[in-house]
Amino acid sequence: MKRILWFFLVLMLVWGLTGCVPGDGTYTTDAPAGFFWGIWHGWIAPVSLVLGFFNGVSRVYEIHNTGWFYDLGFYMAIISGFGGVSVFRKRSK
Repeated sequence: MKRILWFFLVLMLVWGLTGCVPGDGTYTTDAPAGFFWGIWHGWIAPVSLVLGFFNGVSRVYEIHNTGWFYDLGFYMAIISGFGGVSVFRKRSK
């Protein structure tokens, strides 16, 4: 029973994250994505990548952004998210 509950909780979390994936570039906005959106898009990049396999218009990176500050936030999140995995590994002797 616990596994089914965990499965549905993870499924709902991933489904909720797909609502915040970067745009497909077909719209224009007066407020392009900034630093904090870059951090968010970097954190959910794996979800965006998997979604992109099934949906051809989804992208990992927001096209309409503020430039350097968005890039900084995006890469900070990518590096901290994927580089942080090595912290939790046990060292074998």
